[in-house]
Amino acid sequence: MKKIFVLTLIVGLFTAMTSSAQEDKSKRASPPAAAKETLASGATVSINYSQPSVKGRKIGGEIAPYGKVWRTGANEATIFEVSKDVKVEGKALPKGKYALHSIPGENEWTIIFNKKWDKSGTEYNAADDALSVKVKPGKAASATEKMTFKIEKSGKVSLLWGSVVVPFTVK
Repeated sequence: MKKIFVLTLIVGLFTAMTSSAQEDKSKRASPPAAAKETLASGATVSINYSQPSVKGRKIGGEIAPYGKVWRTGANEATIFEVSKDVKVEGKALPKGKYALHSIPGENEWTIIFNKKWDKSGTEYNAADDALSVKVKPGKAASATEKMTFKIEKSGKVSLLWGSVVVPFTVK
């Protein structure tokens, strides 16, 4: 009887801790979000990330500083996953999971797919990069307070944040 009581107590504590951890993620200042689409090619692209807010700050300055590797989100690493081998901006990327990093710039962003995906968002080692591509940012049609990814069936992926849109193509 004593063993059952101790086992029940342990299971109860574990359940409470797990529930609490899940609640904490949804209450963060940068909440979790996801984008997923099956492309015309049949490959499924999914992005799991946390959404930082602009909050009156300047992108390229106070947040996502120009010329520096950025986690492309908040909290844990943003996870970019493809179900099949694809081409990103014409360059091969094998199927799998990647941490998505970037180097923002006023006239050019570098999008980085890092093989070490299960990590803190601030952890980065260029030796683990699977692929990086350079893309041109544009001006968004309307401002987006919380960073958002959109994926279209055509393979166009867009990062929308503030007045910036950073598109790249996955085929």
